[in-house]
Amino acid sequence: MKLKKLIKDLPLKQFKGSKEVEITGICANSKLVAPGNLFIAKKGKSEDGAQYIPEAVEAGASAILTDIYDPSLKTVAQLIYPDVGAIEGLVSASYYQFPSKDLFMVGITGTNGKTTTTFLVKHLLDKLRGPCGLIGTIEYIIGQHRYQATRTTPDVTSNHKMLREMLNQGCQSAAMEVTSHALDQGRVENIEFDVAVFTNLTLDHLDYHATMEEYGAAKNKLFRSLKKEPKKANFPKKLAIVNCDSPWTSKMVEGCLVPILTYGFDVKADLRAVEVALTPAGTEFQIVYRGKKFPCVFPLIGRFNVYNCLAATAVAMAQGTPLEEIIPLLASVPSVIGRLQPVFNPMQLKVYIDFAHSDDALANVLECLKELKQGKIITVFGCGGDRDRSKRPKMARIAEEFSDRVIVTSDNPRNEEPEQIAKEVVAGFQDRTCYQVELDRRLAIRKALEQATPQDIVLIAGKGHETYQIFSHKKIEFDDAKVTAQLCEELHQERLGASV
Repeated sequence: MKLKKLIKDLPLKQFKGSKEVEITGICANSKLVAPGNLFIAKKGKSEDGAQYIPEAVEAGASAILTDIYDPSLKTVAQLIYPDVGAIEGLVSASYYQFPSKDLFMVGITGTNGKTTTTFLVKHLLDKLRGPCGLIGTIEYIIGQHRYQATRTTPDVTSNHKMLREMLNQGCQSAAMEVTSHALDQGRVENIEFDVAVFTNLTLDHLDYHATMEEYGAAKNKLFRSLKKEPKKANFPKKLAIVNCDSPWTSKMVEGCLVPILTYGFDVKADLRAVEVALTPAGTEFQIVYRGKKFPCVFPLIGRFNVYNCLAATAVAMAQGTPLEEIIPLLASVPSVIGRLQPVFNPMQLKVYIDFAHSDDALANVLECLKELKQGKIITVFGCGGDRDRSKRPKMARIAEEFSDRVIVTSDNPRNEEPEQIAKEVVAGFQDRTCYQVELDRRLAIRKALEQATPQDIVLIAGKGHETYQIFSHKKIEFDDAKVTAQLCEELHQERLGASV
């Protein structure tokens, strides 16, 4: 794209250089700049991107977006704007030709349930509307291509780029997890959403947001961003879909200009679940809508997954599909990696891997497993370093309440000492005999498996889909599901050997 076309409608304060240069891409990371790129030199919390301009120019950048004109830069065009971060989204959207305008865009926000709901939405829209792209915690799905996610919601330039690639790959829609960090930092600027979904809001990220009110206000930005009018004549009306049972729902829809559809268990919900029956094979319930009941069979387990199912169903309804056509598709939804993921093993143990890393998420998972309980519940969990420390004793209390045995271990210690994290966790236990500490995560999992019988349930919580552990001095490969499967095989062989 010629630079003159890119800047045509940008509110620049100053421009220096040639407008005829060809822009080959946009990049805010000097280490990733390719020849012909426009380098965005924005200020971060700890660094100023302007200090990397020489590196970007040396790498071949042909234009710079910066806040102050530098007369010494003779070989590149300079786009001047006082707040580079504020205009980055518009520049990116312009370069990629506003891809969100041609996609049915679904943004999903909340503390828990975003990932599962996003995958459920993709499953339904794939069937009902054509290929649906996905941006979220586990992976980015663009047509037939899958990429391991680096962040739940990437930077704004990457988002617009992926949305354009989705269109190029034939996608008709996109389901996107939208975090509070992303909303606060402008990572979804100039992405026009058709539907916004709110799952819930519970204690989390207070290492970033000072208060729960600030946390909620950040998520509310998604709903305030919904425009009144549909994008095009063939697009449905905009809609906000919110969890009726959350005490934060009214806060979430403040300033929202579009119709609101509620879901949940409460009798006031527009889309309501009743007569829920949980089994190890899945969940059966009735969906009540406009006075009529619709029986639903759903292969995921847990009441919290009923919320996720209702939210995804509401999205499918928002794009114009009758409920009668949606419900049969729910019977074939796939399981989600690291979300109550079963680990099948030769010992016939009931073992689940889950990403639950907050007290509320852990409570949801353990409450679900308690309904399926025949023997003991053995829980393995830890808490991440450099994150909200107030969760640590709360997670201990939850684990103690719903488990028969608990093993406290390491999660991602990062720059904290694992021993200190564990000390803050165990401070929350009331019964000093219900838990043990084993900081080596592999050994902790092994101890849980050694104690378990086929009647018991083992929950390994905190890391879910992650395939690594982060320490202060290194990052190591560690996949809970793979490690657990290996340990089950080892124990099985050991017991076979012992019985000979």
